[in-house]
Amino acid sequence: MAHLRDQFYLDQNITFLNFGSFGACPKPIFEDYQKWQIELEREPVQFITVNGLKYLQNSREALAQYLSCDADDLVYCNNPSFAVNTIARSIGLKAGDEVLSTNIEYGACDKVWQYYCEQQGAKYIRQKINLPLTNKNQFIDDFFKGLSAKTKLIFISHITSSTALILPVQEICDIAKSKGILTFVDGAHAPAQVELNLSSLNADFYTGACHKWMMTPKGCSFLYVNRQLQASIDPLVISWGYKSAFPSHSLFLDYHQMQGTRDFSAFLTVPKALAFMKENNWQSVSAACKQLVRQNAERFCALFNTKALAPITEEFIGQMFSLPIQCEEPEKLQRLLFEKYHIEIPVMRMDAQVFIRYSINAFNSQEDLDILYKALEEIKSQTNLFGVN
Repeated sequence: MAHLRDQFYLDQNITFLNFGSFGACPKPIFEDYQKWQIELEREPVQFITVNGLKYLQNSREALAQYLSCDADDLVYCNNPSFAVNTIARSIGLKAGDEVLSTNIEYGACDKVWQYYCEQQGAKYIRQKINLPLTNKNQFIDDFFKGLSAKTKLIFISHITSSTALILPVQEICDIAKSKGILTFVDGAHAPAQVELNLSSLNADFYTGACHKWMMTPKGCSFLYVNRQLQASIDPLVISWGYKSAFPSHSLFLDYHQMQGTRDFSAFLTVPKALAFMKENNWQSVSAACKQLVRQNAERFCALFNTKALAPITEEFIGQMFSLPIQCEEPEKLQRLLFEKYHIEIPVMRMDAQVFIRYSINAFNSQEDLDILYKALEEIKSQTNLFGVN
């Protein structure tokens, strides 16, 4: 993978082990982004009001082919949080309804559901998942203990943020479908990290970020909605698509694409990102990254005398690994790693737990993880940041 390092703008003086947060855009894709932005500035009226819809359609069609779904079932948005807000606002929560989730979801999404449930007198159930996982059946059993006759929707991550676990969302969606319960999968980390087929997944709603593992510029994500449910999903922003003077064949697209002046250039880079991955045999690149992640996991666990959160296999671990640690000041640890050791890596709180999460992409090597290991080893021996391990 060494030949791909020069394809990224990342600071060579930083050991970058935090691809999972915001991704990183390769030079050819970023140049495509700038091409679209320049076209926008040269003739903004034509770009936004005439050509833009055709450009968006072309991009959606490319993304839909990659995700194995219909292009008319996708709309672009800036980030998955936007998509979660859109669905939470639209599903018609009522007093007494329950939204079933886990206690290992992304914090911003927790806040969205807490907000809308509080507004309507509904309940957001953060079902406890016992860690470490032993197998997927254990997870499924733990999760469905939170199911009740009041469950209106299931919200679950495809790959969790803080714990970096691949969850059995196919099985969860299938079971929910058999029970007539709506499902919403937060796939922020999924596209290009794991294989994804939205047609067979059976999720009613799915959101993913293209600016993470697909490597587009920041602010490029999508929302998928089952065709039968699209009429019930209101736009988060009411604009020209509502009662459009020139409606398209899809009210869903009108409502969620036509939202006034915005630079949607990032959305248009998806075909280039897909081409970049194809040209560089990204399945092989991703497989090598996953191998690097997994082959280092045990030694990091041994350093802190802790256990991995799940079996270190492809079923649960992709291009990220979260290490549970004892640390009362995780923010201080994160700044120390960055400022003294020049390592970019998240140190995250999740309720009372703390995790260090390393993520690996094409520009990383074993040397990067060795640098992290030595830094943590030194901090452990010279400070009391880790408490008793």
